[in-house]
Parts: sequence; C-alpha cells; structure tokens
Amino acid sequence: MRLHAAGRRAIRLLAGLLLAAPAAASAPAEKAPLIWALGDSLTAGYGLPPSQGFTVRLERALREAGIPATVRNGGIAGDTAAQGRARLAWGLRGLGTKPDLVIVELGANDMLRGLPPSATARNLDLILAELRRRRIRMLVVGMKAAPNLGADYRAQFDSLYPRLARTYRARFYPFFLDGVAGRPALIQADGKHPNAQGVDIIVGRMLPAVRAALR
Repeated sequence: MRLHAAGRRAIRLLAGLLLAAPAAASAPAEKAPLIWALGDSLTAGYGLPPSQGFTVRLERALREAGIPATVRNGGIAGDTAAQGRARLAWGLRGLGTKPDLVIVELGANDMLRGLPPSATARNLDLILAELRRRRIRMLVVGMKAAPNLGADYRAQFDSLYPRLARTYRARFYPFFLDGVAGRPALIQADGKHPNAQGVDIIVGRMLPAVRAALR
C-alpha cells in the first residue's frame, strides 16, 4: 500500500523527533556554583550548631531562591586579615576546584585588637589581588569599628572596605552585622556574635549581593 504525501511527511517528522530526543536528553546540566566564604568567627558560625551557621543558612537560602549553590565554610574564629591571607592559597587548593565566588569577611579581629587600619587594608589588598590574579569573582564584606576606638580610627577602618572594593571592581556588602548589631535579642550572650535568628537576618539581607556577585 502506498502512502500519500502527507503521510510520508508525518513519518519523516516523527523519525526526526525520535533521533533528536537522545541528544537533548544527554545535554550537560548547568554547573552548580561553588562559593567559598573566607572569614573569621562570624563566617564560621561561632557558638552555634553547624546547621545554624552562616554558610549553611546561606546555601539553603540560595537553593530556595533556585540557585543550587554549594557554600563552603572557610571561617576560622580569631583570624585577622593577615591570618586569612596566610591561608588563602592552601584554602583554595583544599576546595579541589576553582570557586565561582569568594566571600571575603575579615578585619573584625584586627579592629577588636586595635591593629592599624593600614595593616588591615594591606592584607585585604593582597587577598583581593590574588583572587583577581586567579580570575575569581569576589564579594567584599565590610565591618564597622567600635565607637570607643575614636573618630579617626573609625574613619580609617570603615572606609578601607569600600575603597578596596572599588579598586578591584568587586561586589560590596557594607556591614556583615547589618540589622543585627545593637539588637541584644539577635546577639549571643558574648555580646559579639549573632544567634540563629540574627544569622537568618544577615543571610536575608546579604542574599541579593551574593546573587549579584554570582552573575
């Protein structure tokens, strides 16, 4: 029995769709972003169960926003900017692959120890320069100096973060503790570190900057 022209065209179309289907099914999935948070106790989730720490909460918030990112915790309590710089290279090696974004949150311990803002700026500069050399995107997270350190210290310290972010054309989030500092209900008993509710506020406020840095 001979098929009419319309029937032959329908068979050819069906055959083409069947041949194309395996190729579409085998297309590689989009790579999930890897984020490394390089910081101190604020990044590390000091005083909190692991499930309530900053990096875990940030990863969850990103995934809830449709971004299947992995956020690795590179926070060590007590670290200064100099100590963060000293472990930058081996920390990146330990990831096993080049991260899509590094969140740099350092300097709070420099300030608490009254170290010169110029030294903090120099070490952060070296960190950002190395990340740029490796072609890794960065999000610079700022810190604010305590009022008891005096107006001159505060002016020098607070201004170093936006200045470095401009120099390296990095995304900038002005203050890690924004929305939490000065609110005792959101701070642990030590008066310094956010509690679980405080971490959630920090993550919620920082999330747009993280998403923009990934783009």
